[in-house]
Amino acid sequence: MRKFASGFVTGTLAAAAVVAGVAMSVKKKIIDPIEERDSKIDENRKKARRKRIAR
Repeated sequence: MRKFASGFVTGTLAAAAVVAGVAMSVKKKIIDPIEERDSKIDENRKKARRKRIAR
């Protein structure tokens, strides 16, 4: 019973680590570039508004 419990805990921790790693890599590869692009677009819109008002 003791080996089963230790194996179960080890397997659960390993699975949790894998899930956390996948989530971090998806965030870094997919989500962050989209947010950066959106922030650049917003920044360009702000600049365009300032230029339009300054004329």
